[in-house]
Amino acid sequence: MPTNILMPALSPTMTEGKLALWRKKEGDKVKAGDVIAEIETDKATMEVEAVDEGTLARIAVPAGTEGVKVNTVIAVLAEEGEDVKSIAMEPSRAAAPPTPRAPAQAAAAPMPKPASAPQPAAPIPSRANGQDGRSFVSPLAKRMAQQAGIDLKSVRGSGPHGRIVKADIDGVLSGSPLRPAAAPTLAARGQAPTVAPAGVYLPSAGGMPPYEEIPHSTMRKVIAQRLVQSKRDAPHFYLSIDCQIDALLKLRADLNARAPKDGPGAYKLSVNDFVIKAAALALMKVPAANAMWTDQALRRFKSADISVAVAIADGLITPIVRNAETKGLSAISNEMKDLAERARAGKLRLEEFQGGTFSISNLGMYGIREFYAVINPPQACILAVGAGQQRPVVKDGALAIATVMTCGLSTDHRVVDGAIGADFMAAFKKLIEDPIQMML
Repeated sequence: MPTNILMPALSPTMTEGKLALWRKKEGDKVKAGDVIAEIETDKATMEVEAVDEGTLARIAVPAGTEGVKVNTVIAVLAEEGEDVKSIAMEPSRAAAPPTPRAPAQAAAAPMPKPASAPQPAAPIPSRANGQDGRSFVSPLAKRMAQQAGIDLKSVRGSGPHGRIVKADIDGVLSGSPLRPAAAPTLAARGQAPTVAPAGVYLPSAGGMPPYEEIPHSTMRKVIAQRLVQSKRDAPHFYLSIDCQIDALLKLRADLNARAPKDGPGAYKLSVNDFVIKAAALALMKVPAANAMWTDQALRRFKSADISVAVAIADGLITPIVRNAETKGLSAISNEMKDLAERARAGKLRLEEFQGGTFSISNLGMYGIREFYAVINPPQACILAVGAGQQRPVVKDGALAIATVMTCGLSTDHRVVDGAIGADFMAAFKKLIEDPIQMML
């Protein structure tokens, strides 16, 4: 009996996702544990494994489909000996999402030919209509073709059953620097020109230059929602402090020189590893900063789970170093390296990036002197770390040169008052400037 493969819920809050990629194609043999697809959630791209073995008889949701609801049938798996071809030809078994239908008269809507002089309207080719009454040109694609003066006879559809979709028209439009002649007539009538969906824009006088439109990924949409939520709901205030890190750089160099080059004990410490450890120990010294706001109570945490911002292709993700206050620098370094590599590959498990009590965002490697980050809700604090730079300082009444790193703390004023934030920054500065304390 065929088995339906459902869209999985890959996080407690997931209601829909994007089916980013099929690793298997129809007719492929599948074993339990094989990766068959990649699902893009609000946090990362995650792999979906088969739980049974058989043959992938039908793919019901094409790769690249966005907004696929949890528990929607995305494919059908046939058992050994079943007629794969007959299963694949029965859409009802796959419970595929319904294809939007267009009214019959819409398929025959006139389409102007690309010419400057008025021309008789040409009907959309008859192949745009299936025998079952379905339109094999999506309404959006048809409208785009009409506006751009594209002959649909020359367009090869990439949708189900050869259906011409928006992406096919985008592909045609992207091959020319400007839109065909149908668009300028709007400007001649004093109307604003229409934006070309492929990212090509024919500006009128004083209009915008050509540009490209890049569709939002699921992750980028959620990042945008959370940042708006954070700035709207959390009353931010900011503190900054300068830390002299010459002693830290010397200790780091000494420890790295003594580290094994390979094997289980190998490590290579970064400044960020010291920052993670110092922040965790400072939170233990100032526990009032290791907290978050809820509508019922202030939630104060007993351990420092440090979320560290890692840039990835679609935005950023914050893998967590759990109980960082209890871990040595080499353990933090190796764990953070592993988390960052798997974050960029989209291989993190849910528990490795959900939660956290405090965040760190480090742009020092980009040469950024100082900045303030947006709080990562529902946390109450995020530490922004700038580059270590040689700057003039005054020591014992004399001018000297020191390597200075500016750190900015963004806090939720509902949780962390000014004095609490100042106490945390003072504790953090003391640890950074006298790093041997982290070894005790």
